[in-house]
Amino acid sequence: MNELIDRLERQGGLSEQEYVALIHGRNEESARILRQRAAAVRQMHYGNDVYLRGLIEFTNYCKNDCYYCGIRCSNRKVERYRLTEEQILDCCQVGYGLGYRTFVLQGGEDSQYTPERIENLVRQIKTRWSDCAVTLSVGEQPEEVYRCWFEAGANRYLLRHETADSEHYRQLHPERQSLENRMECLRNLKKIGYQTGCGFMVGAPGQGAAQLAKDLMLIHELQPEMVGIGPFIPQKDTPLGQEPAGTLELTLYLLSIIRLMLPQVLLPATTALGTIHPQGRELGLLAGANVCMPNLSPVEVRQKYALYDNKICTGEEAAECVQCLRRRIESVGFQVAATRGDHVNKRKEEGKLYV
Repeated sequence: MNELIDRLERQGGLSEQEYVALIHGRNEESARILRQRAAAVRQMHYGNDVYLRGLIEFTNYCKNDCYYCGIRCSNRKVERYRLTEEQILDCCQVGYGLGYRTFVLQGGEDSQYTPERIENLVRQIKTRWSDCAVTLSVGEQPEEVYRCWFEAGANRYLLRHETADSEHYRQLHPERQSLENRMECLRNLKKIGYQTGCGFMVGAPGQGAAQLAKDLMLIHELQPEMVGIGPFIPQKDTPLGQEPAGTLELTLYLLSIIRLMLPQVLLPATTALGTIHPQGRELGLLAGANVCMPNLSPVEVRQKYALYDNKICTGEEAAECVQCLRRRIESVGFQVAATRGDHVNKRKEEGKLYV
């Protein structure tokens, strides 16, 4: 195992079979070594800084029917909502006052939030808060729509691929959704110039070491600026609602692998990690993560954006959220950085450092 870890750090990647071996053969010792190596690499590129992204979950309407997702279109038990543009801008105003310099607009694929509405929203945010980054996470769109939003000022785009294995993808999604289209979207985002984020669920039904190895190979090929992984957590009103959740142990192990694979990647310690373990986000940071995404959404809608069950921080005001998270981050030796937190290469390309 040590030889595989050495090669991963030295080369920035392994073969698919080697990833399978690294995952299959994991133990406490290999996890400790990976964690230490990942922490050193993160320290080299980002120091003790942790970047906050203010998450605004602006609509839970979605045309898709993913079998694992609580806001899938077939779930009749969801209380649907849409924030207005003014509500979203109010969230940004609150977030800016709390020190956020990145806003993440996340929602289902909602036909009422047309490309033109989102373009206008991005332009308003960039006009009012020009020193902030805008991240979009609104699913699969045509290339021309992605390009329009980029030209309006959007900086980053999150589109988790969920699995790189076509057979596994079919176990998680209905026929009308395709892995091929998902991958084309990710390639288009990279081509346009977004800081692009992909990612997957850990411990999803039907997933084993072979599927995870394909995920890692895809990430190495794509070279994204961001990778979001978190444990699968079932949502009771979905077809996969009775399946077991993914584990903290394997999620942390994979976070460390991804940090060694992509030393400069922006790597979140997700809310899902904090949901399956009281110190999940802190452990994620210690395993190599350097991003957290506290919720800026109005408290009255947070429980309605139920991608999975038992989600944390649904009852806290934005100020309480950030104060709590700041204390947690500092408790394990890190500090919240008051910057946009761009990927190192993007900062170099643009020739500027944002504060």
